[in-house]
Amino acid sequence: MKVTYYGHSCFLVNFAGTKLLFDPFITPNDLAKDIDVSAIEADYILLSHGHGDHIADAVELAKQTKAKVISNYEIIVWLGRQGIENGHPMNHGGAFGFDFGQVKYVNAVHSSALDDGTYLGNPGGFVISNDQHSFYYAGDTALTLDMQLIPRYTKLDFAVLPIGDNFTMGVDDAIIASDFIECNKVVGVHYDTFGYIKIDHEEAIDKFKQAGKELILVNIGDSTDL
Repeated sequence: MKVTYYGHSCFLVNFAGTKLLFDPFITPNDLAKDIDVSAIEADYILLSHGHGDHIADAVELAKQTKAKVISNYEIIVWLGRQGIENGHPMNHGGAFGFDFGQVKYVNAVHSSALDDGTYLGNPGGFVISNDQHSFYYAGDTALTLDMQLIPRYTKLDFAVLPIGDNFTMGVDDAIIASDFIECNKVVGVHYDTFGYIKIDHEEAIDKFKQAGKELILVNIGDSTDL
């Protein structure tokens, strides 16, 4: 699976030939200023929750790519009011089979509302799987015991976990999370974008290594095969 990182928590996975784009926050992100948003292609856009740093470019990219948007019920309804009609609503614990495989919407411990107070449902994460591969995107979340349920569903090839602390898990809790989900290959997201969540890259990678795990930090605009 090829993973391309667009900064913060936005990344694209080529999954069974299908382009899955997660949580697009690019144009407001100074660290992603070199990303050409108009060149991004996606078959599906998946939104974990309704904060601006996860959905800022969702409407424009949905219009640009004609991608189907997968998220919680409230976000899909909100997108409909923005003219995005190609949406698929989900809720916690539910799973649905798409042409590329199954999506299961799982719990996250966070919040989900726009700056103007618009309520956009409860936050979540996604477990994506088919007969050959599987990965987990936690979204913005604290460490939670619910993560221990994920290995009951599937064996993960890799996981995408927030590591910036303050608003989400930090590095130490992400290491515990990797134990809970039984996955030692972790792509880190939700770090460095704001002053609150800047991390020491070498220290984070070394902590994972000492725990017998691999933390992958992809440079913005770069891709890696997992």
